[in-house]
Amino acid sequence: MSDELIPETPGEAQEPIKQRKNGLYPGVSDELAENMKSGWADTELHGLEPIAQAAHTAARRAALSARFPGERLVIPAGNLKTRSNDTEYAFRASTEYAYLTGDQTQDGVLVLEPKDGGHVATIYLLPRSNRENGEFWLDGQGELWVGRRHSLAEAEQLLGIPAKDVRELRAALTEATGPVRNVRGHDAGVEAALTDKVTAERDEELRVYLSEARAVKDDFEIGELQKAVDSTVRGFEDVVKVLDKAEATSERYIEGTFFLRARVEGNDIGYGSICAAGPHATTLHWVRNDGDVRSGDLLLLDAGVETHTLYTADVTRTLPINGTFTDLQRKIYDAVYESQEAGIAAVKPGAKYHDFHDASQRVLAEKLVEWGLLEGPVEKVLELGLQRRWTLHGTGHMLGMDVHDCAAARREAYVDGTLEPGMCLTVEPGLYFQADDLTVPEEYRGIGVRIEDDIVVTEDGNRNLSAGLPRRSDEVEAWMARVKQA
Repeated sequence: MSDELIPETPGEAQEPIKQRKNGLYPGVSDELAENMKSGWADTELHGLEPIAQAAHTAARRAALSARFPGERLVIPAGNLKTRSNDTEYAFRASTEYAYLTGDQTQDGVLVLEPKDGGHVATIYLLPRSNRENGEFWLDGQGELWVGRRHSLAEAEQLLGIPAKDVRELRAALTEATGPVRNVRGHDAGVEAALTDKVTAERDEELRVYLSEARAVKDDFEIGELQKAVDSTVRGFEDVVKVLDKAEATSERYIEGTFFLRARVEGNDIGYGSICAAGPHATTLHWVRNDGDVRSGDLLLLDAGVETHTLYTADVTRTLPINGTFTDLQRKIYDAVYESQEAGIAAVKPGAKYHDFHDASQRVLAEKLVEWGLLEGPVEKVLELGLQRRWTLHGTGHMLGMDVHDCAAARREAYVDGTLEPGMCLTVEPGLYFQADDLTVPEEYRGIGVRIEDDIVVTEDGNRNLSAGLPRRSDEVEAWMARVKQA
């Protein structure tokens, strides 16, 4: 009887495949081990078509090559992360890796090696599980347990990149010479192999470049963002249909309802859904989603579907749970709507990035002065930022494969930069009156309103990708009535 099998993997010694400590089988007989080696059909796939974004990822790699000539570039997908004991979180490839390859498999690494004035790209992946040494059925990540993965030959057809066994990579990186850059924070094994070959400064330059490269979206990316938004619109409709069930349970019914749409039509949610009813709407990132849903209160729903290619929507609507705004709710909502209208109008090519934020904040400051919550003049309020007690956050951000896309970009290329056609951003002003804020009238306390849409800059202005969801207060009420009756 053998308690463990040792895989024979070229290029790197492997840990033995160990038995579960409290497994019901104490070991594997030689006869069973031999039996499991044979009798399996050949499932290799042939004649595969490249993935939809293959031409785009090739162009992105070419631009990356031109930016860092003569340097080896290493971009990992990342590894599984433990949730508890021997269970892991669902894997999500690093944005940089997925952007350059279209691949989403764990442990993958893209390497661009300098050659003849350019680079040769190789993608390092886990191959099919080894059946000879029992890996496929004894290892916790063997294909019998977690499902089939593509062979290296299949990956090459799909991605348009030569593929090699990732288990050979660490030795190759250890022996590498010349300047190297690595996207840090995703693969500790890769970082260990490169520890004496990289510098923090060079690696940060690579990360910043890949962040800024995503600022202007190509046609494929804009199409994916529209898919994400369209699914998100349907998810919001799903929620409106079940508000009565949410009232009988909690905000988690809303969270679960939207999640179902995200998993059926996309890869996942793009970020933790904010399903904030009543005073929870004043908490900017309320993701506990365990509170009561009450008729007469508002529901602030901030949620987005992530597509199978990892592009996410980011949409917010604030809805009257019973379908009708009260007079005060409407007054606050309409102020935020007017602020958002001003912000969206400022999104156009050639405008400064912060123009939409400034336009939105000015409207909100004017309203706060008009309501007597702040003392004017408005210019002084804006200069001192006094409106921020109730507006809290910036009015938007870049959007793409990350919900807060391009986050590592330089300030001069982002918030101090200029809008260009193809950029996609959110416009999301809000007003939040905390339940314990004694500086506002009691009736304001516990009301939070945010309206958020996904806007792409066009050659002559902008396009609202999420226009399928009504925004004006009377249109919201009419839409909710229609959806509930459908």
